[in-house]
Amino acid sequence: MNHKEVAKRIHQALGEDNVVTAAHCATRLRLVVKDEAKIDQSALDNDPDLKGTFQANGQYQIIVGPGDVNKVYEEYTKIADIKPASKEEVKESAKNQGKQNPVMAVIKVLSDIFVPLIPALTAGGLIMAVNNVLTSENLFGPEALVAMYPAWADFADMINMFASAAFAFLPVLIAFSATKRFGGNPYLGATMGLIMVMPQLVNGYDVANVTAAGEMPVWNIFGLEIAQAGYQGQVLPVIGVAWILAKLENFFHKYLKDAIDFTFTPMLTIILTGMITFTVVGPVLRTLSDLLLNGIVEAISYLGAFGYGVFGLFYSAIVLTGLHQSFPAIETALIADVATTGGNFIFPIASVANVAQGAATLAVYFITKNEKTKGLATSSSLSAMLGITEPAMFGVNLKLKYPFFIGLIASGIASVILGIFNVRSQSLGPAGVIGFVAIIPSFIPTFMLAIAVSIVVAFVATYIYGKSIAKKEAKATQAEKEKEANVVAAHETEETAPTSETNTVAGESTGLASDDKTIVAPLAGKVTALENVNDPVFSQGMMGPGLAIVPDASGNVYAPISGSLTIASKTGHAYGLASESGLEVLIHIGIDTVNLNGRGFTSEVKQGDQVNKGDLLGNFDLAVIKEAGYDPDVMVIITNADQYDNVEVVADGSVDEKTAIIEVK
Repeated sequence: MNHKEVAKRIHQALGEDNVVTAAHCATRLRLVVKDEAKIDQSALDNDPDLKGTFQANGQYQIIVGPGDVNKVYEEYTKIADIKPASKEEVKESAKNQGKQNPVMAVIKVLSDIFVPLIPALTAGGLIMAVNNVLTSENLFGPEALVAMYPAWADFADMINMFASAAFAFLPVLIAFSATKRFGGNPYLGATMGLIMVMPQLVNGYDVANVTAAGEMPVWNIFGLEIAQAGYQGQVLPVIGVAWILAKLENFFHKYLKDAIDFTFTPMLTIILTGMITFTVVGPVLRTLSDLLLNGIVEAISYLGAFGYGVFGLFYSAIVLTGLHQSFPAIETALIADVATTGGNFIFPIASVANVAQGAATLAVYFITKNEKTKGLATSSSLSAMLGITEPAMFGVNLKLKYPFFIGLIASGIASVILGIFNVRSQSLGPAGVIGFVAIIPSFIPTFMLAIAVSIVVAFVATYIYGKSIAKKEAKATQAEKEKEANVVAAHETEETAPTSETNTVAGESTGLASDDKTIVAPLAGKVTALENVNDPVFSQGMMGPGLAIVPDASGNVYAPISGSLTIASKTGHAYGLASESGLEVLIHIGIDTVNLNGRGFTSEVKQGDQVNKGDLLGNFDLAVIKEAGYDPDVMVIITNADQYDNVEVVADGSVDEKTAIIEVK
C-alpha cells in the first residue's frame, strides 16, 4: 500500500476543510466531519486499499487495517493540515457536533436504552408466538391445539409465563438500561423499576378504570394524598424516573464522602426518587405518555390504509436517518396493552419494508455482472429478508439508487394491504419473512399476502428496470467492453497458467508451517460468532474472518501464534502478529476501548518484538472496561485471509489460552 497516495485519495473524498478532528485506533481512522453530505462516498467505497466506512457515535470512521492505519493517518494529517488529536478529543468533538441536532441526540438516547433490551423483548415475543400456536383457535382447526391435545395444556401455561415475564416486568428492564445510560447505578435503577410494579400497587393496566370508578387507593402523607398506582407497561415515566435517579445519585456521590457516601447514597437516592415518582413525575409522564400513544393509535385508525401506505413508503428512508431507533419505545407501549391499543402496527410495516429492500437486492444479483456486487447481494438480500437491511441498503441498493426507491414503492403498496385489514402484531420479533410469528394469529394470512406482494413487486420491478438500464449501457459501451474483456481474459489466462513452481501436495500451496496452521485462544472465555459483535467493522467481516471471545474475567492475553509484533498499541487494547510464513492475526480487546487511553490495560511487549505462541502480551481489567460502558468482547481476526484457501473456526463454547480456535489452510 502506498500510504501517501491513499491519504491523498481520502483527503480528496472527504472534501477540503471538511474534517474537524482526526485520530486513529488499531484498524481505522476516526474523524469528526462538518458535513457528511460533502463526502464522496462512492470514491471511498470503491477505493481498493480501504475496507469500508461507517458512522458511529458522531464519528465518521474509515477502515484502513492494522499496520497501515497509523501510516495513512500520519500522511493524511500532513496533507489536510490537521493537528493530530487524541481519541478523547475526537470523542468530545463528536459530542459537540452532535449538540447541533437535538432531535438526533434524543434518538441516540432512546437507541442506547432500547437496543440492549431488544434480545429480551424478541425472546419474549418469539416464545409468545409458540404460545399462540398452542392456544389460538382456527389456526389448525376450530379448536386450539391445547383443546385437541389436553396433555399440552400445562406446557402451554409454562410457555405463556416465560413469554409474559419480560413484558410484565418491563419497567425493571427499562429502568436498568436507562439508569446505566444516564450514568447511574443500573442496579439502583432496577430497584426503582421493581418499586414501580410492586404487587401492592394497582396494576398499571387497570389504573384508568380504577381511577374512573373513584376507587384508587392512596397514601395519606401529612395531608398529601398519593395514588398507589403501578406502572406496568409504561415507558416514558420509567425513563424520566431513571434520569432523576441517576442525577440524584451523582449529586450525593459528589457531596457525601467515603463511608457516609457508601452507606447513605443508595438509601437517600431511592427514597427521594420514589417520592418524586409517585407524587409528580410518574403521574405527569403517564398522562403525557398516554396522550402521545393514544394520539398515534387514533391517527393510524383515522388514516387507515392511507396512513399505513405513507408510513410504509418512507420506512426504509427513516432507517437511513436513524430515527427508527426510537420506534421500540412506541412499539413496546403498543404491545404492552394489546387489548387497549389493538397491537403494534409498526412491526408489520417494518417487515414488508425490509423484505422489499431484500427482494430488490436479490434482483440486483441477477442483473449485475460484477462479482463483488453479486457476492454482497447474495448475503445482504438474505439478511434483509430476515430483518437486517443495512448491508443491503448501504452495500447495494443506495449505490445503484433505483433498487432502493423501487423497494420504497413496493413497501408502500404492501403496507396499504396491511392497512386495509388493520394488521397488527402482539409482540416484537424478526421483522422479515418469518415475522408472522409475532403477528396476531387472525392477521397472519393477510400479513403473509403483504409480504409476498412486497417481494414480488420489488423483485420484478427492479429486475425489469435494471435490465433495461443494463441493455442501454451495453449498447452505448459495447466496443469498450469488448476491449476490456479481451484484456481481462488475457490477464486471467496468464495468471492461471501452470508453472513449475506449483505445489501438488495438499496443504503445501500456502507455504504454511504446521505450527502456523493453528491459532490458539489468546485468553480464557466463551467463543461467540463474529457477527454477534457490536461493531460493524468486525461483525460484517471488514477486517477479515475470525471469532470473538467473551472473557471470563480480568486476566492475561497471550500470543495465539509465533511471529513478530506488527502492532502493539500504546493503549494496550490491540495487538497484531505476523508469522514467519506471513499469516497475520489481529487481537482487539473490547469495542471502542481505545477511548480508555490505556486505563485498565498493561502491555508487556512493544512493536517489532519476536514472540512465541503462548508468550504473554499484556493484561486487562474487565471491571474497568464494563464500568466505562464498553463491550469487553475480544476479537481474533485473520486480516490477510484472502491469501489462503480456507479459514475455519474450530472452537465452540468455553476455551482457554491453549485451545485451538482457528485453522488456516
